[in-house]
Amino acid sequence: MKVLMFGWEFPPHITGGLGTACFGMTKGLLRHGVEVLFVVPKAYGDEDQEAVRLLDASDIEIDIRDQVFQEHWSKLTYVEIGSSLIPYMSPEEFEKISSEDVLDRTESMDLVFQKRYTFTGTYGKNLMQEVSRYAIVAAKMASEQQFDVIHAHDWLTYPAGVAAKNVSGKPLIVHVHATEFDRSGENINQSVYNLERMGMHAADTVVTVSNLTRNIVIERYGVDPDKVVTVYNAVDPSNQENKEYEKHVPEKVVTFLGRVTFQKGPDYFVEAAYKVLQKDKNVRFVMAGSGDMLFRMVRRVAHLGIASKFHFTGFLKGEEVSHMFSISDVYVMPSVSEPFGISPLEAIRSNVPVIISRQSGVAEILRHALKVDFWDIDAMADSIYGLLHYQALSSMFQKLGKQEVENLKWENAAFELKRVYQATIQHTPLHIN
Repeated sequence: MKVLMFGWEFPPHITGGLGTACFGMTKGLLRHGVEVLFVVPKAYGDEDQEAVRLLDASDIEIDIRDQVFQEHWSKLTYVEIGSSLIPYMSPEEFEKISSEDVLDRTESMDLVFQKRYTFTGTYGKNLMQEVSRYAIVAAKMASEQQFDVIHAHDWLTYPAGVAAKNVSGKPLIVHVHATEFDRSGENINQSVYNLERMGMHAADTVVTVSNLTRNIVIERYGVDPDKVVTVYNAVDPSNQENKEYEKHVPEKVVTFLGRVTFQKGPDYFVEAAYKVLQKDKNVRFVMAGSGDMLFRMVRRVAHLGIASKFHFTGFLKGEEVSHMFSISDVYVMPSVSEPFGISPLEAIRSNVPVIISRQSGVAEILRHALKVDFWDIDAMADSIYGLLHYQALSSMFQKLGKQEVENLKWENAAFELKRVYQATIQHTPLHIN
């Protein structure tokens, strides 16, 4: 079986959990005999291609005057966004939104008909333009490659997946790692929501990373429940987990690691830290990540008078993450809305007991973790204090948690995903978790 897979990032060039998930997923699929052609807007040359054949959209030459494109591109909508749009954070207020049919505007012809597009592969102000062009390139790839099924990850690649389906006639699976309601609450970006809904309804199968997300897809996007299936994310054993790092500080360390944005609940972590420090000064708190709420969190920490016990590291990746977990005594994920949440699994894998939000997909499958409502700062503070001061409790979660996570492997998730591929190709009913 061969899969044409569309993503927006691939390790080591990542901004969050999506690239990590795609990497683990493709490695797992390889172990089950599935060949993956993985397309990214921009390849850097240092990606690990052990499990995939990586295709760089920036290298593809096209001319959509060719007959194969004419039928499908008359309806392609080009959306120009005049403000920054970050796909895994709350979008900033739009300054300008305009829509036009790509093939109906003479001014667009020079851009559309050029032989090759150069993608940045980032999330800047021209993101929507790149999403539209990525779809054009996807059609070219789909007309030239041999594959059995199309798999598109998150809204950035849904237009590409739909374009590939239109050209090839092959079935399309869209993978929902997060929705606009997770990123923005009720203050959604309508353009992003429309792309998400379009992709979900055009797909033959919709894969969600948790039942929490599955319910959102069905209720908020109006998707037929019979074509929505949950395949949980996973984590693989780390090559770094046995490496020892020097801690440099005598205090216990409590860590938040993720984007510092509304969805991840960093403000609740700061408030819980303040409560813990009222009882025990022998603790240091770390916020590892970047995002639109970072400066607000720095100001709040200063206002509370806990800056000497609170550290901001900026965005961490790779070995830096392993280093952070190795010196942590407790990991906290206080997300307001978390479709899944791979980082608690990574923390447990590194022998760190975790506290997770009940409003997370990983809470559906992770038993050996303390679970609190994101808004319950008192419960969060009590849980942190308990894990820091009751060694038996901490040791139990370390031991049993690690045993549990050892069975949550990408190889197992990929086995379920292969079954979804087969059912979609054969038009047989899906097994719903």
